[in-house]
Amino acid sequence: MSLTETSGAASTSEAANTDSKIPQDELDRLTDELIVAFKTVFDPEIPVDIYELGLIYKVDIDDDRKVDIDMTLTAPGCPVAGDMPGWVENAARTVEGVEDVEVRLTFDPPWDPSRMSDEARLALNML
Repeated sequence: MSLTETSGAASTSEAANTDSKIPQDELDRLTDELIVAFKTVFDPEIPVDIYELGLIYKVDIDDDRKVDIDMTLTAPGCPVAGDMPGWVENAARTVEGVEDVEVRLTFDPPWDPSRMSDEARLALNML
């Protein structure tokens, strides 16, 4: 199962599940609960969670229930650059059924405000 950023927040890609050993309803549950977990992590300088900010670029769940996460920050010099990937990893590990988590930080492509969801734009008075 893959959760991939499109415009704004990440979205699920059902096509990635065609050969998964994990039943679809379980993948759906894991995906929903991972999103809830991501929404508990906030950039301390912005009152919006990292999921709605569009900082989660990609999430893959393999057959062994390992979750691989590609994420970014609002800026390479972000003061929490060393901490936020750990916060995301800890949040993902709270999801029942997740066996392992790896978070990779990337700046390709760089984050920009167009990646934010409408919910984030509304919270930041950008609509």
